[in-house]
Amino acid sequence: MSRWVDVAATSAVTEGSRLSLEIEGEYIMLARYRGLLYAYEDRCTHDDAPLEDAELEEDADTPCGVIVCPRHGARFCLQTGEPLGPPAYEAIKIFAVREQDGRIELSV
Repeated sequence: MSRWVDVAATSAVTEGSRLSLEIEGEYIMLARYRGLLYAYEDRCTHDDAPLEDAELEEDADTPCGVIVCPRHGARFCLQTGEPLGPPAYEAIKIFAVREQDGRIELSV
């Protein structure tokens, strides 16, 4: 069963910024993209590289924003974590995230 954990003030993650977290042994990135808040595993499933410097960008071929691993260019859907082609074949974990009363909460 998951529970909500308070992780930061809403103001800590502005448009285009990211915040790195470690919660219960998991490394997680918070990012605001197109006004929405996302939380995803901070590790590329291709070679276990961190995604802390990954670019977030649009992709005309998919409705979601895209996380681009800076190491080998693996691309993942920001909404589902699914890989969008080689070199990654496994999804990254996506976490439920919400904003309440000026705080960001993450489901773990």
